[in-house]
Amino acid sequence: MRTIIEPFRIKSVEPLHHTTPAQRQEILERAGYNLFLIDAANTLIDLLTDSGTSAMSTEQWAALMRGDESYAGSESYYRLKRAVEDLTGFRHVIPTHQGRAAERILFTCLCRRGHVVPNNTHFDTTRANIEFTGAEALDLPLEEARDTQSRLPFKGGMDAAALERVIAEHGRERIPLVMLTVTNNSGGGQPVSLANIEAVSGVARRHGIPFYLDACRFAENAWFIHQKEAGYQEWPPLEIAKKMFSLADGCTFSAKKDAFANIGGLLCTNDDSLARQEKDLLILTEGFPTYGGLAGRDLEAIAVGLQEVLHPDYLEYRIASTGYLGRHIADHGVPIVEPPGGHAIYIDAGRMLPHIPKEQFPAQSLAVELYRHAGVRSVEIGSVMFGSHARNELLRLAIPRRVYTQSHIDYVVEAILEINARKQELRGYEITAQPEFLRHFSCQFRAL
Repeated sequence: MRTIIEPFRIKSVEPLHHTTPAQRQEILERAGYNLFLIDAANTLIDLLTDSGTSAMSTEQWAALMRGDESYAGSESYYRLKRAVEDLTGFRHVIPTHQGRAAERILFTCLCRRGHVVPNNTHFDTTRANIEFTGAEALDLPLEEARDTQSRLPFKGGMDAAALERVIAEHGRERIPLVMLTVTNNSGGGQPVSLANIEAVSGVARRHGIPFYLDACRFAENAWFIHQKEAGYQEWPPLEIAKKMFSLADGCTFSAKKDAFANIGGLLCTNDDSLARQEKDLLILTEGFPTYGGLAGRDLEAIAVGLQEVLHPDYLEYRIASTGYLGRHIADHGVPIVEPPGGHAIYIDAGRMLPHIPKEQFPAQSLAVELYRHAGVRSVEIGSVMFGSHARNELLRLAIPRRVYTQSHIDYVVEAILEINARKQELRGYEITAQPEFLRHFSCQFRAL
């Protein structure tokens, strides 16, 4: 049959709260037009992020009851450790309370002022944690990724030739690690081919530079490889994921994405000396190395989620349902980053709203209007988030895992198309207050 259904039944429901456009306008004004500052209770459909917003399965809820809350040597940690070792092959598995904690520990141990850290495209917390050490976060996306409308299967990779040039220019001693984000969140959720992972790994290893994966959405990336990369159609997602990790020296991982967990992260490495440094810093700021700032029940949920996320039935549904949203708006004239990615659809707001200049944040304008019109919360991925580093002005519609049904997505489609029909009415915004780092979380705007 052609219809791909949700590979689960709904066992518990949470009511949604409707508001009026007038109420939402008041809410926006109180929040300084920053959707991060709006209460979740006043949001009808929340597509702000797919991080920590998944619905857990019956097996995960059952596993919570096994949670061993011992401060040291928790059996829940060892169950998680075995699951991660089986998947990644890394010798050292260090739990953290979320992915950005893993990033902070890794970069604090490795990075110094004058260092350069190449990535396909750094996401917000990755860039901020690198820059906080005084190092430079350098993006090396593929040239073909510049065109948001090109329908190429693997636009998320790193330019391996550019990486070679960067190493030659700066010198190996100034590059403490090379990182590759799978899938490429800042680049429109685009996947990275196994051939590209191998190429980047090869460059790093030829120069003796540690190679790390930002593996938040490793399972979705593995599914794209299974579906679209020649030679891997017969490989199950688990084996593709193992191959991906085998090419790296370590990884950071937010369990709030492809492990269905509501909290948690991992820092993995094969370097014994580095692991000792990381664990010492972990104890200082997160907790003992066998819990890393997490409850035992959280460790259990992650261990189960890492197994469930690689089920082919789930991954087929996940990618198809995201593509459903993308194709329905793109085929009616809304420009998206093509082709649809795995965890989110990215509207090219710069292309959709050419009358709003970049310095007036067209994607923020669209985010505000989508909330005002329909109560749908989304997030700007452009000049608000990345400043001068932004290559495009994108609005991200991140789909929580196993949370919304097709009718919810149909509602989102209808809202976007209605806004698109009157897009000339939208106006820009300016920032009136902002912090030094990660301004998009808390800055304030004024409508122009």
